[in-house]
Amino acid sequence: MGLFGNIFRKREPLLEPADISALQVDLHSHLIPGIDDGSQSLGETMAMLRRLNEMGYRKVITTPHVMSDFYRNTPEIILNGLNDVRQAIADQGLNIKIEASAEYYLDDTFEKLIEKDELLPFGKERYILFELPFIAEPLNLPSAIFNLQLKEYKPILAHPERYGYWHGDYEKFESIHDKGVLLQININSLSGYYGPEVKKVCDWLINKEMVSFLGTDCHRMEHLDVYQDLTCKTPGFHRLLESGRLLNKAL
Repeated sequence: MGLFGNIFRKREPLLEPADISALQVDLHSHLIPGIDDGSQSLGETMAMLRRLNEMGYRKVITTPHVMSDFYRNTPEIILNGLNDVRQAIADQGLNIKIEASAEYYLDDTFEKLIEKDELLPFGKERYILFELPFIAEPLNLPSAIFNLQLKEYKPILAHPERYGYWHGDYEKFESIHDKGVLLQININSLSGYYGPEVKKVCDWLINKEMVSFLGTDCHRMEHLDVYQDLTCKTPGFHRLLESGRLLNKAL
């Protein structure tokens, strides 16, 4: 089927490629090599950063997974890896900045990290990117949001469109948005890369003007191939860039 497989059951009309450089900053990726399921080598990392730079990005805030059962990354591990990547950027003369935070998995360990103030926020607003399990909504979601805000962090929920247990209850998205949680959708969700139902949720969130950030969630070069060759031509991507509501470039 080629690179994209059967992304669309019925292909929507594509537009001319949108100006990706308008985003300027990506806030969700896995580019520190060897510490999660993203890049596995410095060479792979540099290839993806070079592609992002060519696409028009001026800065990347990379966000390795922090999950107690799988990826027990600490601020020290993440920042040491960041230093290695920054050195490679300098050595190769690549014109892109990189910072690091994390994509925190909402588990008991996450709540302990909040309590101890052992998180890596980013931006002037002290943003924290967090994700939910894909199996079921966690019971501690309300308390985690409350505790983040109590500590003066600004929570961003990663890829809400991909949580299947909310696909039949769109009021869940409104509820979490009303609690002050910003929503970051994955760019390739707009093209159907993760399935038609995920794309449907994205379209609904766009119509409701609830999307604050777009993120590549880049783990490997394929994600950038789909983005550059297909997603940037979709009506949803055009609409978000033209909405004036995205906060990426303010980071």
